[in-house]
Amino acid sequence: MMNYIWVALAVIAVIAGGVTGTMNDVLNNIFDFANTAVMDIALPLTGIMAFFCGLMKVMEQAGLCEKLGKAISPAMRLLFPDVPADHPANSAMALYFAANILGIGNAATPFGLKAMQELQTLNPTKGIATNAQCMLMAISTTSITLIPVTAIGLRAAVQTEGAAEIIAPVIIATTISTVTGVAFTILFQRVKRWKWENVIEKEIAAGTLEINEDYVGNDPIVLPEGYKSVYADDKKVSW
Repeated sequence: MMNYIWVALAVIAVIAGGVTGTMNDVLNNIFDFANTAVMDIALPLTGIMAFFCGLMKVMEQAGLCEKLGKAISPAMRLLFPDVPADHPANSAMALYFAANILGIGNAATPFGLKAMQELQTLNPTKGIATNAQCMLMAISTTSITLIPVTAIGLRAAVQTEGAAEIIAPVIIATTISTVTGVAFTILFQRVKRWKWENVIEKEIAAGTLEINEDYVGNDPIVLPEGYKSVYADDKKVSW
């Protein structure tokens, strides 16, 4: 869907430029923002992600991730009851939440990706998010921020005083959003239509369920005898 949206936007821009006689401006902006996307966004973000991924690796080797995961295990058990206490996903999520709380969005990105990868090892399917993965997405989207470091830095760049005056409103707003997000995630997990088990049954009935070969949990999905996936003729999936 996103591919169609981006193509539509590009086509609309070209048509609008031709109709209004500003085609040169359209072309100039295409090249200018292409350069901005690579030089000002992609490359700096790559450096930041490389640094924090390396930092996480060092922390893993030093045993700090495991200790941090154990420290917040009571809260993690409440939010993620399906994730074993000693699973690596706990430490990755702990670092992810810590970065979000400090308002360091770029630092949180690699930790979030790592956490989702670890949670996928507990997902017996390829394309259906588990309750834990949905909860992680809800918290990451609405995450509580105590110190919005990035926002304060941007404000400080354009004003000399009052850059930190947004801390209290940010704490209030993000606390409300996180509580709301978590509450609705728990609610939807209990609604029959969206319960994970019911979704699995529908996917099996439709022949669209894909098994995750990297699943390491203790409760794999057993497909019915004679089950045939609609992807069976695809080289990507074989049963």
